Amino acid sequence: MAALPSLYISHGSPMTALHAGLTGKRLAELAAALPRPKAIVIASAHFLSRQPQVAVAATPPTIHDFRGFPPALYEVRYPAPGDPQLAARVIELIDQTGLAPVANQERGFDHGTWVPLRLLYPAADIPVVTISIQPELGPTHPYAIGQALAPLRDEGVLVIGSGSITHNLHDFGAGYSDERQAPYVRPFIEWIEQKLAAGDVDALLDYRKQAPFAERAHPTDEHLLPLFVALGAAGDKAHAQRIDAGVDMGFLAMDIYRFD
Repeated sequence: MAALPSLYISHGSPMTALHAGLTGKRLAELAAALPRPKAIVIASAHFLSRQPQVAVAATPPTIHDFRGFPPALYEVRYPAPGDPQLAARVIELIDQTGLAPVANQERGFDHGTWVPLRLLYPAADIPVVTISIQPELGPTHPYAIGQALAPLRDEGVLVIGSGSITHNLHDFGAGYSDERQAPYVRPFIEWIEQKLAAGDVDALLDYRKQAPFAERAHPTDEHLLPLFVALGAAGDKAHAQRIDAGVDMGFLAMDIYRFD
């Protein structure tokens, strides 16, 4: 079996689970184009910890980690199994880098995990292992974790980073819409696309200083950091393919990246 790509997915609002729109179409197309993975390892922007954690539960629960949404959203479940054996392998790989991962016995699937996976693999029949993000440690840390996970791609495991290519929730209520896009969105996502196409990892790791409107697009790092997990897992000289899934509400860009 050829090595699987790694993916970065902008998961958007939890409401994407009910109103999938262009994101749902793009993820369904992507799933159809990919070889079926035997398992998935996903780093979610909503699973945060001070040191790397790996979820090891055999039957992870669905977590509704949000408030104020319609009742139907709280009824959604993503009953994919966990994979304790794969989780042990993930811990082993990360531990070899000296990053000191720990097992999390109780962690389930937050919406950064189940929203995109529900659109990619709605049957929920592929085992899933989640890993945490360390938001205080900057992009080099998730990049190193991604590099540690790279061997999994040769083992039939799909490595995914789930976040958002732009994520400034302060812009709710700012008057942005499909017709009036926030001015920072296009320059930022175009810079990311250009640097990924050029393979300029150093610039990407220094995005907060080099990217236009970086602090406006990401007041905090956590939703971009999963990109670096996917990028690290892709290996040197990986080809980055941007999949345009639109811009929700005029400020949440929904870009998806496939790294081969």
